[in-house]
Amino acid sequence: MKDAFGLPQSLLVLGGTSEIALATARRLIGRRTRTVWLAGRPCAALEQAAESLRALGADARTVAFDALDPESHETVLGKVFTEGDIDLVLLAFGIHGDQAHDERDPVRAVRVAQTNYTGAVSAGLVAARALQTQGHGSLVVLSSVAGERARRADFIYGSSKAGLDAFAQGLGDALHGTGVHVMVVRPGAVRARVPAGRRQAALTTTPDAVAAAIELGLRRRSEAVWVPGALRLVMSALRHAPRSVFRRLPI
Repeated sequence: MKDAFGLPQSLLVLGGTSEIALATARRLIGRRTRTVWLAGRPCAALEQAAESLRALGADARTVAFDALDPESHETVLGKVFTEGDIDLVLLAFGIHGDQAHDERDPVRAVRVAQTNYTGAVSAGLVAARALQTQGHGSLVVLSSVAGERARRADFIYGSSKAGLDAFAQGLGDALHGTGVHVMVVRPGAVRARVPAGRRQAALTTTPDAVAAAIELGLRRRSEAVWVPGALRLVMSALRHAPRSVFRRLPI
């Protein structure tokens, strides 16, 4: 169960090698989280991630999960929930793709869409139903500001995130009043590391900053979190800009 501050004692990460997810897990382990499931494709990186969390004192376990195999999601995630209640599910998998190449290769473009959207729809519904059955918990969905308005530079990725964002909002409405909390997180461009002494570029963020925002959002039971917060106003303006103007913007 969650502690008095609304923070989880157990966490399931879908996308167990995600830098944002691991930063979030580390932050929550520093509070009260003790059990962490990392779900992802079996690989050395997944095992190394689990070992790094064990070193922090968590009971970290791995489970084989493939976003592109929705037929397996109910079985795989069901096994996790049979081991005990999960307070927080963090849906953190996704791929950016390569816009220039993907435009010329529809199969690659579809893979981006299937991973970021259809895979997330399947896993999100399965996780939401399990949380609803146990009567409590939060589902945090990592979206992106790219989904607010598709840019020429990455409209394949952006369109998949737009679908995911709309799905998560609708799921949150469907679960309102059930005891299950859904929170959408919309980070700007994420920089893995900012060299010491160098300022972070405006409106970009880091995994640790997103993790901090997720923790605060859980405490507040927010429905949507922007990282950095200023992006909310920026994207509101861009969303309403005429297309003739938007096309010319250097973004």
